Amino acid sequence: MMTFTRGMAAATVLAFGAGLAHAAETEQPVETELAENCAGLVGVAIPAETIGLATSGGEVSTAELVAASGEGFASVPMHCLVGGNIHPHDPDAPDIRFNLALPASWNTKALMLGGGGFNGTTPNITGNLPAGPADQPLPLARGYAVFGSDSGHQANDLGSQDGSFALNEEAARNFGGDALKKTRDAAVFLIQRHYGVEKIDKTYFAGGSTGGREALAAITRWPDDWDGAVAWYPAWNDVAALLFGQRVSRALAEPGAYLDTPERQLIFDAALAACDGLDGVEDGLVSNQTLCNATFDPRTAEFEGKPVLCADGAASNMVCLTDAQVTALETMNTSARFNFPLASGETQYPGYNVWGSDLGITSREAAVQPIITFLALGTTQPKQPIARSTPYISLLLDQWIKYSVTRDPEFDSLTLDPENPGAWAMRISELSTLLDTRVDLAPFAENGGKLLLAHGLSDVLVSTRATQQYYLRLQYEMMPEKVDAFARYYEVPGYGHAISSDFNATWDSLSALENWVEKDEAPENQIVTDTVGVPGRTRPMCDYPAWPRYVGTGDINDAANFVCAN
Repeated sequence: MMTFTRGMAAATVLAFGAGLAHAAETEQPVETELAENCAGLVGVAIPAETIGLATSGGEVSTAELVAASGEGFASVPMHCLVGGNIHPHDPDAPDIRFNLALPASWNTKALMLGGGGFNGTTPNITGNLPAGPADQPLPLARGYAVFGSDSGHQANDLGSQDGSFALNEEAARNFGGDALKKTRDAAVFLIQRHYGVEKIDKTYFAGGSTGGREALAAITRWPDDWDGAVAWYPAWNDVAALLFGQRVSRALAEPGAYLDTPERQLIFDAALAACDGLDGVEDGLVSNQTLCNATFDPRTAEFEGKPVLCADGAASNMVCLTDAQVTALETMNTSARFNFPLASGETQYPGYNVWGSDLGITSREAAVQPIITFLALGTTQPKQPIARSTPYISLLLDQWIKYSVTRDPEFDSLTLDPENPGAWAMRISELSTLLDTRVDLAPFAENGGKLLLAHGLSDVLVSTRATQQYYLRLQYEMMPEKVDAFARYYEVPGYGHAISSDFNATWDSLSALENWVEKDEAPENQIVTDTVGVPGRTRPMCDYPAWPRYVGTGDINDAANFVCAN
């Protein structure tokens, strides 16, 4: 096979290997030649020695030329869609299943997409990156070779909440991060072989939630492999986050503590009435979240002249919050302290921004609202057996405790105290070495890597406050000016966990990352756009700890009329 050179790629020659050149010589239709080259990948072996961690090698199982489809910025170009398997070192462990999209017009770069929850399925590699822009081409349409994996296990009908894989140690380690290296190395081998190159120009990672943790883990553990990363709402201190989720789940399981939609709407409205104007304008968003957290108290708050807390803390005929419900909200808002040592060094988790966040207001008519509710408080109270309709974190914790911690599928997960786990403390500490990502990006920065961190202030599944801690620790370890040379952190008012009906964020993070890595143009004047709450509304992306404040005049839906205030 002839070599598909960098020069040819730079000129966007439409070829896999020497496909187009050969087609021109024989007058064979280009698409037929591309299809043959793509199909020729089936059965290609991935040698174990090309993968940096222990495996039994792998192979390509499927490869099909996919015709261009879609219109405008949603268009997907012609590409070779590859499916493959990376075999485990332990014969009892499941394969890592991965997908790789090889565009006909390759830009000499690669992008890995992360997963979500406990993974178990491959990400949509022909789609957008987390919070990706709706007015720019998809990564594949930009010419990226895009890939991702199921992280080393195949989920059952619980999907991303299925934790049963963790009964196998290699599968657990793959989910913890090993699958990132194995998948990356296998994909690089196939990309280089297919395009006939010895090196890929740039390799990036983008992910949110678990995918955000994976982005940080990848650039921390294998800094030489990556040129840049985008990490949205990263569960970087995953065991600490899970322990806090258990604290919340147990609080909501208390008698009378669970909030249904009327109570969720009331606490949202009351917090918004108290905090919306703290940024200079009442626009349905809490931008000065720090001040809101410091001043709003549901026990003394009023809404439309009526107390939020029921008289004497007991239920009444009017919509109000009982003492048990307020206590559950306060548990969500306050930090947890772990009264046992975690090997990762984590000692606490800082709580969620509850005030002004959508906890799953089912009466809202936005098409995305069922997903918001699913990821927030669900529709039923946590109790055994844990149902899919409970808060997302409750079922996730039930699976984690049963399969990762106790390895007893019959264990009553709600009995485990996350701050004082007793006999399970040692196992939880051990798991922290797999799932918690250390704050150590000096090697990545020294190699010229760049990192974009972003998080929605209304996230009640992975806390913005935890990402703040990661960034502040990074500044403490390296000094702020050194961090500023390679990393940025932004917070987005009104944006929840991956989705929102208040401010559904989209941001062209990939272009910002490309410009920083490839042109040495640090991010300036970044803009985030809302696609659901007020479609087309924009806000400035403010370097943390700054937040967007209205200047007092002009269209409140235009970022130009906001400044970043400290």
